[in-house]
Amino acid sequence: MKKHLTILLAIFLLTSLLPGCGSKKTAGPAQSGPVSSGKSAQSGSASSAKSVQPTGALASAAPKSAPQEGTPKVYMTTHITPDGLMAVYNALGRKATGKVAVKLTVGEPTDTYYLSPDLIKEFVLSVKGTFVDCNTVYGGQRTGTAMHLQVAKDHGFTAYTKMDIMDADGSFDIPVVGGKHLKKDIIGSHLKDYDSVVILSHFKGHEMAGFGGAIKNMSIGIAAQAGKSWIHSAGTSVQGFVLGNHKSFLESMTEAAKAVADYSGDRILYINVMNNLSIDCDCEAHPAIPQMKDIGILASLDPVALDKACEDRVYAAPDGQALIARMESLDANYTLDYGQQIGLGSEKYQLVNVDG
Repeated sequence: MKKHLTILLAIFLLTSLLPGCGSKKTAGPAQSGPVSSGKSAQSGSASSAKSVQPTGALASAAPKSAPQEGTPKVYMTTHITPDGLMAVYNALGRKATGKVAVKLTVGEPTDTYYLSPDLIKEFVLSVKGTFVDCNTVYGGQRTGTAMHLQVAKDHGFTAYTKMDIMDADGSFDIPVVGGKHLKKDIIGSHLKDYDSVVILSHFKGHEMAGFGGAIKNMSIGIAAQAGKSWIHSAGTSVQGFVLGNHKSFLESMTEAAKAVADYSGDRILYINVMNNLSIDCDCEAHPAIPQMKDIGILASLDPVALDKACEDRVYAAPDGQALIARMESLDANYTLDYGQQIGLGSEKYQLVNVDG
């Protein structure tokens, strides 16, 4: 009997020392939201390349090194109201200070799905922001500065603050670090005049990118007309609407976004409004009627995490089939995979509900 007890005691002691056996250790404090992970093996939210330092007004504020530690947070509210917008902005813990550029798209005439000026008025006034954009290259009513400003006025964006067409007086180049196609990004020259940048995007579908969110808004949106041609052509042309292959376009768009993020350092933040979820972009004069309900407002300091969280919300929605089909038909998720690969941000995120 003693022999049997000795053997059992030996087995117990041995198994308790083996990895994975016995009681589990606590991993750390509980998270306030689920963590999502993307497909890419890399998970860091900051670039492994050396941070690019701005040469304009942002220079004094940009960090000397960029790494963001830990899983980035994405803050969300289901209240698509001025108070909801202020709530996710305040949750970020980063304030837009100094002369603030609020990058948004004012929409093409006859489109009615662009962000409502009334929805964003309180926020813009609170940061003393100026709406900014650059002229388009594809045609429409925003290809010239005078027409672009008129559309902004007609749509109500200049009723309480100014609108600045940043490439009205030309452009300047900023470097692209770690890019496959682009070595430079060509952006509107007026960006030098601003101390902080808010990328305020209407998340929805897009005819070329699959979806338009923070990455597209700061990439193609901040690019001057020549820069838009440069991105669409994967760095082969600065004139017209020349298209390379689709994968090269997605990669170039993401590379240009990284250039803007590197240039801005820690003086940039990202907010996506998920309403009027058409499969088409606000650059369309006649976008498709939305086939799904509004979702909410999300904000982050990481553009990849933010767009990934929005993509995930579409997949989780019971009525998102049309937008999902648009995104998948254009391999939209590859933009996020590539963004993580080149160090623009992380597909892993912690979703934090600010509604209480």
